[in-house]
Amino acid sequence: MALARRIIPCLDVKNGETVKGVNFVDLRSAGDPVELGKAYSMAGADELVFLDITASFEERKTFTGMVTRVAKEINIPFTVGGGVNELADVERLLYAGADKVSVNSAAIRHPELIEQIATRFGSQVCVVAIDARNDADGWHCYLKGGRERTEHGLFDWAREAQERGAGEILFTSMDHDGVKTGYANEALSRLAESLSIPIIASGGAGKKEHFRDAFQIGHADAALAASVFHFGEISIKELKQYLHNEGINVRQ
Repeated sequence: MALARRIIPCLDVKNGETVKGVNFVDLRSAGDPVELGKAYSMAGADELVFLDITASFEERKTFTGMVTRVAKEINIPFTVGGGVNELADVERLLYAGADKVSVNSAAIRHPELIEQIATRFGSQVCVVAIDARNDADGWHCYLKGGRERTEHGLFDWAREAQERGAGEILFTSMDHDGVKTGYANEALSRLAESLSIPIIASGGAGKKEHFRDAFQIGHADAALAASVFHFGEISIKELKQYLHNEGINVRQ
């Protein structure tokens, strides 16, 4: 049997509070990240992702204090990202209690960082996050929380990240982020065909069917969502029961 598909709430953190926007802008508060993380852990989430969404842009370090507090409150794996630029950042976050670390901007600027993390801590620790938009000339990767376009194509960069030792790819479609019309399933499917490491779908969840499609059409290994969980639109328990009924292997 294939590995169980994972449901992952994502908590975008800014100035110590969870926020959520649309297309990476128009942010509104969604609550305390530690309390939300604890609630999701108890509600049956498989993993959590905490992203300090302005750390790269403001050249700040992710707050380790929050990571330590989260680690004390939850009993499921969690990933931390935002402002991770060197091995010392990874070591600091893992020591604080994180299970995995997500790299995005720094990995594009210094791809050798992926190899360094994988060599030092193991590939399972290294999640390469990719924020991409389907522009007129195809899918391109963006830096600094979606503010700066690069010349890296989504699919080429994902393959390079895998070759350099990434353990997972967290792909966020900027076009779909917060719009709640479904994930970028065509792009997800292309990634799944070309990669052998797990792919986490991000951006677009609005109803339970969107998660089903991410798994059945996009062939994602995990589906990440934020606002539908934060604002009580979908419960994790109901979502998992629905997916199970649709024939998708999920942890109950």
